[in-house]
This record gives sequence, structure tokens and C-alpha cells, in this order.
Amino acid sequence: MPNSNAKFHSNHRGGQEAGRRELVSRSLQSAQHCLEDQDFGTAYAHYLLVLNLAPELKTSVKETFQFSLFKWAEELDSLARIQDLFNCYEQALELYPNDEVICNSMGEHLFRMGFRDEAAGYFHKAVKLNPDFADAKENFYRVANWLVERWHFIMLNDTKRNLTYLKAIENAVLSGCKSVLDIGTGTGILSMFAKKAGASFVYACELSKTMYELACDVVAANNMEREIKLLHLKSLDIEIPKHIPERVSLVVTETVDAGLFGEGIVESLIHAWEHLLLEPKPKNQDVSTGDYGRVIPASATIFGMAVECKEIRRHHRVGTQEVAGVRLPNSLQFFSPTYASAGSEETVEPYTTEKLSRIPGGYICLTEPCQVMTVDFNNLQELKSLAARKPWKLSLPVTEGGILDAVVVWFVLQLDDEHTLSTNPCEETCWEQAVYPVQGLLDYSVKSGDTVMMEVCCQDCYLKIQKISSLTSECGMDFSDRDDTLSLGNEAELCNALAGLQTTSKQDGSGRVCVLESTEIALLNNVPYHECFKAAMGKVLLSLNPSKDLQSMDVDGHGSGMNLQESQNKSSLDVVPDPLYILDVSEGFSILPIIAGKLGSVKAYSSIEKEQHQAALNAISEANHFPKETLEFWLSHLDESMVLQRPKSDKLWSIIILDVIETSGLIQQEVMEKAAISRCLLHSGGKIFPQYVLVYGMLVESESLLLESAVQGTEPTLGFNIAPFINQFKVPVRVYLDLSTLPCLPLSKPAELLRLDLMNPLLNSSSKEVKVQICKSGRVTAIPFWYHIHLDEDHSLNTSDESSHWKQAAVVLDEPIQVQAGDELVLDVQHHKSNISITVKR
Repeated sequence: MPNSNAKFHSNHRGGQEAGRRELVSRSLQSAQHCLEDQDFGTAYAHYLLVLNLAPELKTSVKETFQFSLFKWAEELDSLARIQDLFNCYEQALELYPNDEVICNSMGEHLFRMGFRDEAAGYFHKAVKLNPDFADAKENFYRVANWLVERWHFIMLNDTKRNLTYLKAIENAVLSGCKSVLDIGTGTGILSMFAKKAGASFVYACELSKTMYELACDVVAANNMEREIKLLHLKSLDIEIPKHIPERVSLVVTETVDAGLFGEGIVESLIHAWEHLLLEPKPKNQDVSTGDYGRVIPASATIFGMAVECKEIRRHHRVGTQEVAGVRLPNSLQFFSPTYASAGSEETVEPYTTEKLSRIPGGYICLTEPCQVMTVDFNNLQELKSLAARKPWKLSLPVTEGGILDAVVVWFVLQLDDEHTLSTNPCEETCWEQAVYPVQGLLDYSVKSGDTVMMEVCCQDCYLKIQKISSLTSECGMDFSDRDDTLSLGNEAELCNALAGLQTTSKQDGSGRVCVLESTEIALLNNVPYHECFKAAMGKVLLSLNPSKDLQSMDVDGHGSGMNLQESQNKSSLDVVPDPLYILDVSEGFSILPIIAGKLGSVKAYSSIEKEQHQAALNAISEANHFPKETLEFWLSHLDESMVLQRPKSDKLWSIIILDVIETSGLIQQEVMEKAAISRCLLHSGGKIFPQYVLVYGMLVESESLLLESAVQGTEPTLGFNIAPFINQFKVPVRVYLDLSTLPCLPLSKPAELLRLDLMNPLLNSSSKEVKVQICKSGRVTAIPFWYHIHLDEDHSLNTSDESSHWKQAAVVLDEPIQVQAGDELVLDVQHHKSNISITVKR
């Protein structure tokens, strides 16, 4: 009987196995049929069944499973079935936990939905699984800039800053502060300073998930994980005794930005004094410090001055009334977001930031530095009164005549009685300065003896400087007895009012305001850019319509004087030719369609999306007497998301304008894919602008780029092991550089690195080896690069020119290379999507 039972079980198992194989076979066939019918959801379900029944097939069905997953995920995304989408990826990662392609795709979905921390985790895992996976590397580099901002590297490399904080913390702990809370700990360096100084209890909070996890790794690597309690919390959410057992005697923080208050230090310290800190030490009483609370930094003094700066001006004020023959109407005023924030109910950062010591063209001080305000971080009532304080007026006497472009602000942090840190642009500092551009005046010129007036307030956690204007010296004001508030007599008040009428631009009912990004204003001010496009477009249109009178097209701006309306009236007597179609899909605000409309019988389409920008473009069109049908907004014609389509079912484009280079200095994503589609939409003789792009670069030695890209060992962090952990988030390419002011030593001449041809793909190569001759001895630390954008063979733009609205970028080497004059290096240049990678061979 036992033998018969064994035989029965064996037959039963054999039957089960045959049934399993049959079900797997049928499911694979069904999955294939579903893929052919584009029923990706059902195909995905069949593959899930197959892989659960037959794990041994994982390798053979991997590619088709991935394809089904990605296609089904796209459908779920379009249907907003987000939870189902993530469930599918979780199932897939259970089956393929170490698949870099699935990890990367999961990260892309998370990033698009705003989950940057989580996306970074998947991108990072994909790169670890396959360091050569280009898509994952590019994704990780882009998200790394969001998660670990570049100033972390700069500050951690600032030995002076680190040492000053360490000494101040040591003084506090030695004087009796034994319990410490580090608010916004970042990498945990200030917490470790406190523990090293001898604090008994150290707590640290960090809101960013990425930075919190990084701090945990850093603290553990320095053998302090049992001595420092890390909290993944905003300080405002810390409760006693839930998170920390009792009030602490010392709070340390560096939650300050270039404008001092922008990271919420006031709000967090008000909460700390009310809920987390011991009572402050009574003044003029000799009592033990350890029984009372205190804050590092103890106080701050904010300074400001008015400056002339061409670089700030060209990014915040349109400096011309005519661009390549297109008139900008007086009724239309352009402003940057910093000006718009003054009257906005939204919380918008009211300043931009610049490292003034490196700003192209430099700056001129129009006034002496003036104390704007002080704040005592150890005084709860003063902190509370900041937000409630009414705006106050401030006046700065002009000491040097010039053009009033901005008020710049910096501060001095008083960590304690002995130690200070300054962000003064005239000192060696890792900090940028806050810049309040001056906008909305009729006259920006000032002369010695005039006064720059402004209003100051603390609102929405920001220091706001607004209503900046100038008061002329003709009013005869006496500045000899002046405090922070300008005191005016009756005569002075009258003069002030008169001056305001002369200098303040008032909007009448017919006026229109258009808010542009600072890079869009810089583009409007880029005269060579628009003139170059005008000439290149005119050349193409003339070649496509040779019978057209060149003078009436006004290609070079020297036509017969016949205006557009006269030309159209004249041509109406003749046979009206079909218009030529032009599509501008460049990013942001662009007047190229209007420039094109002045060149003859064209139908120009703009891809501008914002209603305010469309209204501004219509206003410019009307001011130039364009018929309404000359300019149209392309996106309003589209039923689908695909921007690149025929203008009409029976028409093709004469010119398609693509944005190839980001203002950051990188190549736009998917630009070559867009070019491939565009080539199919051009009629004979039509062109893509630009037709090709040449990438240029040179070898340099730059200590600054090294310090801004990675923490340089343990020396700057005073012996603490931080570099290996934060350097996981370093990116090989630094963007938004100004080569004209970058501290560097050129070691070679510029060399052509790569060609990207949008009209002739056969001339393209995704990789290239370039030999570069060393002309000066030194250490190669980086390879800055820029572009020559060729609209055609005769018309090109250089993104490193002084007038360029583009910035430059640089590849920073992992390890510097020592070279001698006469050496030759071989650069291996790779282009993948928007990423350029350059490695150096001997």
C-alpha cells in the first residue's frame, strides 16, 4: 500500500505540473495577443500570473514584461489612477527587485508627481545597480540639485565658517549649556560640534527626508548615533515630552538665507522660546548660564546700499523700445517677479540673489552702506514684534552719480559676544547677497547729493524692501540730523511729492503689465539674438518666395519705408500668395513670431501658454499694425498634447524654431527627438532654427568649482567624516556659470567638442574623441563648455557672449589631472539626451 500511495502522489504531482505548464503556456499566448491588440493592462496581468507560476521564466520574459508595465503605467497615469500605477510598480519590483530600468521608471513617475525625495531614492538605486545607465544618471543628477542644494557643499568647505560656529558652541557649552537642539541640522555638523564640546544631551531636527537620512548616516559614521537624537520633523512640530524630554538650554541654527529671514528663522525661534527653550537669562544678573536658555546666533545686523549694475539691470528691466524692428508700446510694461511680489497677496520671494564679487561687469556703489535693522534672536518680544511692525522709511544719501539698478543687502551674524560671520560682498565669504532690483521708475539716473528712498518691512518671513525711488538734491533737504526714519518738513514733503511725480511710473487705465522671468527679460534685451533671427528668417522666406520684393520684406531693416499696411493694400491688387507658415516652440516669452510677421506674407504661430503673455504679445502685434490673422497661438489649435504637428492637414511649415539650449547652460531634453519630428513637418526648402549647434570647451584649473561641487575631505569639516555621504549627491556638471567672472586659470585654448545637427542627422555622433593641446602647466579640475548656435552658415550666436541670456556650464573632474605645457589630452565626449559627459584620457 505505501508504494501505491507514493505512486498516487507522484501521479498527482505530475498532473499538477502539467496543469501549471499548460496555464503558463496559455497565459503567455494571451499576453502576446493582448500586446498585439494594445491591451496593455490585461497583458501585464497575464505576465504577473506567468512569473508567479514560473519564476524560472523571469529572464526570458523580462523585456516584454517591462514593455507591458511601462505602457500600462502610461495609461494609468493618463487616467489619474495613481494608486493602481504604484501598485503595479510595487508588484514589478517584488519580482525584479534589482532591475535598474524599473527602478528608474518608478522614479520618473514619482518625480512628475512631486515626490522628489522618493524619486531620488529610486534613481540612486538604479545608478548603484548600473553605474553606466545613462537615463538613471541624468535623472539622479537633476533631482540631486533639488534635494541637496549646492550651497551645502560650499558651506561645508568653508573652514572659517565651520570653525567660528565650533568656537561659539564650545563657549556656550563650557559656560553651562548642557542640552542642545540643532534646528535644521542638514548634515548634522553643528550637532556634532555640540557633542564634541561636551554637551550632555543633543537633539537635532531636519524636515527634508533626504537630508535627515544623510544626517543619520553621517552621525553614525562619526560614532555619535547613540549620543545625538535625530528627529525627522519641522521644529514647529516638536513637542515635550513626546520628542525631547525637557526644555533645552541652547538652540543652534543656521536657517538663514541671503535675505536673513527667508528660511523661517524668526518663526522657528518664536516657537522655540515659547515651547522648547529654557527662559532667557535675566539681564545684569550674575547667575548660572546653564539654568537659562540662549540661541546661537545671538543677533544679526542687516546692511544695505544702492548700486549700479548692468547685469542686474538687463535681467530686470527692458532697456529698449524697439527690438529688431518691432516696436514695444509705451502702454506695455515688463516687470520681473521681484517687483510683482510687492503688491501680491501670494508669498513670493521679494529678492533675487547674486554673488556680487563675481557678477559680470561688476557693480558701482552709489551710496555708503547703511544699517537697515538689527534683530536680537534672544529676545522673544522683539522677534514677535517683527512681523507686526509697520513698514518704515529709509533714506540713503547718494555719494556717486550713476544709474539706480538695485538695493543690495547683506548681514553680520553675531554668534556670541566674540564670534561673527559676515556676508558682506567685499569680504571673503561663501554667501551670496540679496538683491532688490529697482523697477517702475521713469528716470533711474541719480547724482551725488540725491537721496534713494525706500520702505522696509518684515512680512511673510521675508525682509521686504519696496517702493524704491530717488529724491533729487534740488529739494534742498538737510541730511545732517537723520535717523533710520527720514524726517521731512513741509517743504521737503512737497519736494518729495513733486519728485515722486517725476520718477514714479503710474499705471493709467490703458496700461498693461506683463511679469516675465528675469531670464525672459534678459532675452528681450539680447539685441544680437533677435537681429540674427530676423536676418536668418528673412533669408529663408526670400528663398521660398523669390518674387517677393526684398525691400518690402525689410530683411535688414533698410526697406523702402513702405509700412506693412501699405504693402498689404498694394499686394491686394495683385494675386495674394499663400502665406508661409512659421512655428515658434521656444520656451517662455518670445517675440520671434512678430519679427517673422514683418518679413512678408507669413502666418506666425506662437507656443506661449500664459494668458498674460499672450495678451502682451497681442498688444505688441497691435502696436506694430499687424492684422489679427498674422499671429496666432498654436496651443489653442491643438486637440492633443503633441505640439509638433502640421499647421493644417494640407500644409507644412516653412520655419520651425526650437529651443535647443536651456538658460542654465545645458542642452534641452529630447531636442534631437523634436528635431526628427520637425524635419518631417517641413516643406521643401523649409528650415529648423537652429540648423546645427557646435559645443565648445576648454580645460581650466579652478579651485572654486571644486569647492562648489564636492566636500574636499575632512579638513574643512574639522575632522568630521561628512564628505563620503554628501558627495553621493554631487553632480558632474555645474550649471548657471558666468565664465567671464569664474575664478579659473585656462590651461588650453577653446576646442570644438561636439556637433549637434538638427537638419542633417547623418552628421551627428553621440560620442567623439577630441585631442586638446595644453598651453599652460597646472591642474585640470574642470572643463567649462558653451555653444555656437548656427541658424544657418551665415548667422550664429555664441552663448558665452556678453549680451547672451544663456549661462554656461562645466564638467568638474572627480580627480584633478596634473599637466605640463605641451602635453596632449584626449577628451571622450558623450551626448545623451540633455546630458554631456566628458572624460579625460592621457
